[in-house]
Amino acid sequence: MTPAPAPVVEIARLSAPTILVTFVQAIAQTTEAALIGRLGTEALAGYALVLPLLMLMQMTSGGAMGGGVAAAVARAIGAGRRDEAAALVKHAVVIALGMGVLTSVLALGFGPALFRAVGGTGATLEHALTYAGILFAGAVLVWLANILGSVLRGAGRMRLPATIMTACWVLEAPLSGLLMLGFGWGMAGAAIAYLVTFAAAAVSMGVVILRGGAGFVPDLRAPLRADLFRRILAVGVVATVMATIANLTVVLMTALVARHGTAAIAAYGVGVRLEFLIIPLGFGIGVALTSLVGRRVGAGDWASARATAWRGAAIAGGLAGGIGVLAAIFPHPLARLFAGDPEVQAAIVVYLRWVGPSFGPFGLGMALYFACQGAGRMRGPFAASVSRLVFAVGGGWALAEFTDTGLPGAFAAIGLGLSAYGVLVAVSVRPGVWR
Repeated sequence: MTPAPAPVVEIARLSAPTILVTFVQAIAQTTEAALIGRLGTEALAGYALVLPLLMLMQMTSGGAMGGGVAAAVARAIGAGRRDEAAALVKHAVVIALGMGVLTSVLALGFGPALFRAVGGTGATLEHALTYAGILFAGAVLVWLANILGSVLRGAGRMRLPATIMTACWVLEAPLSGLLMLGFGWGMAGAAIAYLVTFAAAAVSMGVVILRGGAGFVPDLRAPLRADLFRRILAVGVVATVMATIANLTVVLMTALVARHGTAAIAAYGVGVRLEFLIIPLGFGIGVALTSLVGRRVGAGDWASARATAWRGAAIAGGLAGGIGVLAAIFPHPLARLFAGDPEVQAAIVVYLRWVGPSFGPFGLGMALYFACQGAGRMRGPFAASVSRLVFAVGGGWALAEFTDTGLPGAFAAIGLGLSAYGVLVAVSVRPGVWR
């Protein structure tokens, strides 16, 4: 007997814990950005230079490869193969360790050149190097925490990882402020607080899973199998490439924005961080859809899987759109919250007015992207991520070269890219593709 489409109530129930923790994370990290702003405009600009790499690590470990793990576990459970789900845990941990080390090597090796290439100089560059040097040395901790959380979410246990991460994030912002400002460690203090948060989360979730918190006891003695790695990597690799494209878009847009000065770079860094007010909705509802869709696909019910995906996406798009419109109409309070420099505040206002209206399509696309992970149908989302790069970077470059639109033109291109992403992902979720 195949499952019916998930009702809105079930989607909301499974989404709520992850939405809560990602909102707490957003609050913690935006608070951290505000605290970094107290160190000066150069520190905030240095943080903005590192932000694309930090977002890439979070997206690849939690949403991309993590989505591959959650989808593989969900499909195994949906097909009634709990022994396979138990064996997948060991494979997921191996992937987390390998990707964590690779992240450290790449970020520490190429990060400094990247920061210089996008306009980092002087004190701004020094702040970026300090923050990145400590943060990415501990990348394995971030990967382990996010992959183990994905195991639990794939098994439908949304509340457990959410509870653990909520407790950790509640402690992160105060610890960051204490180390940065109280102890006078500056950007190094912010990086240390971040790693302490994920170390605590990784240990806690590891203990929970070993005790059967995922609904099964992991089989750590099972031999490594190529087919189980493929179950994860078939989705995870494509999603990781997509996350890389998304963050390449941010890097290239940072380079374009840098033409307008340090205040513009700082404003863009704050603006990107404000997207974390949307990501909790797309990610929270999306990871629930990964599990719900994956189980229905595992049971062979594609019609129910599509219906479930669209129900969740409608919720995410509606809520994200409301937030974006409010930010565009009332941008000044947010600008004053994140910056004391009037020039930076003015640039943040421009960002919110041009990018805020695109939050609705972006939230819709994010939720459907995670549903596509559960279905194992990634071509549409991949094309959408490429289109975002083309519209945002290509459009931003064209406006800068051939028009006199200035900073508003660059931010308008970003909004167009986010909207194009959402529309193309939505087009791919149809019977001709999901079958």
